[in-house]
Amino acid sequence: MEIRADGAVFHYELAGQGKSRVVLLHGWGCDVSLMKPVADCLAQDMQVLSLDFPGHGQSSRPPEPWGVPEYAEATLEVLRKLDFLPCAVIAHSFGGRVAAYLASEDSTLFTRLILTGAAGIRKPQTEESRKRSEEYKKLKGLCQTARKLKIFGSLPDKLEEKLRRKYGSRDYNALDAEMRQTFVKVISLDLSDRYARIQQPTLLIWGDQDTETPLWMGRQMEKDIPDAGLVVLEGGTHFAYLEHAQRFNKIAHVFLMEE
Repeated sequence: MEIRADGAVFHYELAGQGKSRVVLLHGWGCDVSLMKPVADCLAQDMQVLSLDFPGHGQSSRPPEPWGVPEYAEATLEVLRKLDFLPCAVIAHSFGGRVAAYLASEDSTLFTRLILTGAAGIRKPQTEESRKRSEEYKKLKGLCQTARKLKIFGSLPDKLEEKLRRKYGSRDYNALDAEMRQTFVKVISLDLSDRYARIQQPTLLIWGDQDTETPLWMGRQMEKDIPDAGLVVLEGGTHFAYLEHAQRFNKIAHVFLMEE
């Protein structure tokens, strides 16, 4: 099914029945299919709404480069149009950015939060990453200067593409130029100052082998969110909720049905 919000078309799936409701928010580069094991489990006892974020799955692209605030506002519009508020939320990775942003803005939107491998805290810059960033900016600047001279043909574009592939992250390089602008806006926003404003009971579920959003981020969120608990899934990576699906789903079901 589809619904329009803030100039974008959201693909969504609705399943289950019952008085309790939960929305599932996937990570960057993913879609509703990766949340299906969670949806199938919870749909036995509650209404489950799964969304494809714009730029992912079967949803359209954002009408312009979006950051977390724009994704959050559009998601909120979808929830309101579907009369799906208040509800609980399960959010993975990038979805955790959107969930935390909305929860910190309005405590009445969500009843409970489950954040797994949630992004939102900016990693401290190491000396190595600082030098790498400066090197990239310097070389990119030289390409831009060469392009302005208009005597090198397409060479500056080719060199800049090679620089992007060498210095850019896997997620960044997987995108086209338009979506790269959105990606940069998304990851540039640090949500650290918002976690203390989240009032809902929050369960953090983390894989101890997560290298994308390391466990220290989950521990920091546990400290910052007033009513939060942390469950660590040993051996789990950034997709611990899938790798330990049976345990994750059981924990999520118990936590959400407590309300």
